[in-house]
Amino acid sequence: MPYRAVLIVALTAGFAVPMHAQSPAIPIAVERRFAEAASLHVGDTLRVSSTATSGNRLAMVAAIYDPQADPATIMRRDYHVRLHLGDLAALLGQPDRVDRIGIVLHEGVNPDTAAARLNLRAFGYDVFPARTIAAQSSTTFVVVSRFHRAIAVISILASAVFLLCLMLLKVEERRRDVAVLRFTGISRRTVFRALVLEATVIALSGSVIGVGLATAASSAVNAYYQRAFDTALIFSQLTGGTVAFAVALSIGLGIGAGALAAWRMVRIPPVESWGRAA
Repeated sequence: MPYRAVLIVALTAGFAVPMHAQSPAIPIAVERRFAEAASLHVGDTLRVSSTATSGNRLAMVAAIYDPQADPATIMRRDYHVRLHLGDLAALLGQPDRVDRIGIVLHEGVNPDTAAARLNLRAFGYDVFPARTIAAQSSTTFVVVSRFHRAIAVISILASAVFLLCLMLLKVEERRRDVAVLRFTGISRRTVFRALVLEATVIALSGSVIGVGLATAASSAVNAYYQRAFDTALIFSQLTGGTVAFAVALSIGLGIGAGALAAWRMVRIPPVESWGRAA
């Protein structure tokens, strides 16, 4: 049959199989991770059963495959075996019964119409778009994403306050320099622009360093967890949009904090600034 199903089964290998007392071996496809753990190869003969106490059948490893990375099942660390749907139904003792199948509808076909036509042949079909099923199975990840977003907002607000305080302290240390510039006849506007330019350079430098650290951290996270779970799933993804938003936010906060600190400094008369510095 053209459909395939995924079944978690109990397998036992490494014994002599009396072929005259058994039915023909059914072909199965074994997950690569399982094949490596059990030292299985294409052509090996196994016993496969749906439960530890039920009857078993002979099965031959016809293929070894790499499953598509799925974040919803990666933490379970289960081993999987794929069988033809007819063989699986016979093994479970439940012919003509499936939990879920995938179909492709022509463009413009309503899922409810497809379900109605299917139910004319057999009762009990429900048709859901793949997007709906994905949304239902990703509820946990949506909650985690919202939690991370809340943490990010709090972190940004806290870092903005810290950055403003830091810029105010750094500018306060420049009181004598600002006073000298004002005594020499340099205008308040020029001093303000110079301080803002300095803050901009610092913000740009910090952004470059931050992007480098984020890239290194993302690569380290992927390397560690892909090795730990033996998967190609991407655990940390640094997109261009994320980098652009982070750089823009960093530069904006840096310039804003520098401008506020510079504006506060140039409003003070040079004589007072010199007296405070002394």
